[in-house]
Amino acid sequence: MKLFRWRGRHEAGQTTNNPLAQATALYQAGRYAEAEAEARSVAAARSRPRDDTYAPLALGIAALAAGAQGRHADAVTTYDALLPVFGKTFGPEHPQTLKLRSDRAQALSSLARHTECEAECAAVARVAARGTGPDMLLIATAARNGQVYALTSLGRHPEAEALAREALAARRAPDRFTLVLRLGLARSLNGQDRHEEALVEAERADDLRRRLPQEQLRPETGAVELATATALLGLGRAGEARPLVAAARDACLAAFGPDHRRTAEAEALLGRIDGA
Repeated sequence: MKLFRWRGRHEAGQTTNNPLAQATALYQAGRYAEAEAEARSVAAARSRPRDDTYAPLALGIAALAAGAQGRHADAVTTYDALLPVFGKTFGPEHPQTLKLRSDRAQALSSLARHTECEAECAAVARVAARGTGPDMLLIATAARNGQVYALTSLGRHPEAEALAREALAARRAPDRFTLVLRLGLARSLNGQDRHEEALVEAERADDLRRRLPQEQLRPETGAVELATATALLGLGRAGEARPLVAAARDACLAAFGPDHRRTAEAEALLGRIDGA
């Protein structure tokens, strides 16, 4: 999850001549294979000198892009290799290091390593909460979102609900983070068979989605439809749920490919509806 602009340690807040600009733009445009290739090219070109911070940051983008293509194991392998590099280059509590840890944790959840994801997201959120500045706030929010997802995947729905509500209460901005937290809340409510409430939250997420820029929405392709359809299915409204799931499956296939966790989630839900 991109939280803030990737920049080198010595860059004075300017975008001019930022070697990561092209990879970042490709990623935001949803051109993930091209973004990964560009990022790896930047990393290879800047592997010397050793104190160049753009090389590890470029590999961080490559890992995100790999995950967005459904290659979650490849993403985790890259993150694992980068963790000690980021810790040494930026410091263990630097925003870039914490962001990498959050991104890695959420990639773990895509591999069904939910217990590890939950523990790591909780740890990152605690550290980020002690920091100051907008980057730390975004990191804490992203980590809490990852924790909510992991808790629901572990069946710990009341905990996920409480955490999602707490994070939403602390975040007033109508942005992508509010969207994903609201979707996490809907998942937790669906997990408790509180489908009417889940449908309300999914509809609120849909309303927010309509007001956000497209580049913020690409990573959440299909998510609103799946939350809504799950609630509808729980209410016995399978006829309304099925076209939403089919649309989500097709959109996820186009955006992420067949191996992405959300594509698999859509396929599973579609199979559940058709097999009922």
